[in-house]
Amino acid sequence: MRKSVSGCIHIYCGEGKGKTTAATGLAVRGAGRGMKVLIARFLKNDNSGEVSALSQMEGITVLPCLKNYGFYFQMTEDQKREATEYFGQMFDKAWKEATDQGYDMVILDEIVAACNYGLVSEDWLIFCLRERPESLEVVMTGRNPSQRLLETADYVSEIQNRKHPFDRGVKARIGIEY
Repeated sequence: MRKSVSGCIHIYCGEGKGKTTAATGLAVRGAGRGMKVLIARFLKNDNSGEVSALSQMEGITVLPCLKNYGFYFQMTEDQKREATEYFGQMFDKAWKEATDQGYDMVILDEIVAACNYGLVSEDWLIFCLRERPESLEVVMTGRNPSQRLLETADYVSEIQNRKHPFDRGVKARIGIEY
């Protein structure tokens, strides 16, 4: 007898390009089937092609990322403290909206990295995942998820980099990488 599964937890991870692209594709698929989708982006500004397209789609809400701190390794200690407060509040806002407003899917883009850097509490994230509404589909992206996050997930898809133009010195291209 097959176990009935309602909302599941997904992780798109790995060193390759395409984690956000995969999550975006799932958002489009869900919205195309009438699902209400919320997207929160961590450690990224909103200057990316998918943000403008997704913001125009019926059934998808993209929470704006209003602050950009740059790469974590370039942040000062003061910026790290400010980013921790900002991204912690951003997660709380996204989670509250997703659970209180009846969303079917929430995408937490780069939440894994935010946890790895200590900008969002992984303990709190895992608690929220375990206590989520039964029907809520949760999608997380980022490199190097912890063993605890991997164990919490129902789906784990690892994207492997085999070849990339960046290796030849080609910079990120508009419409392809962002």
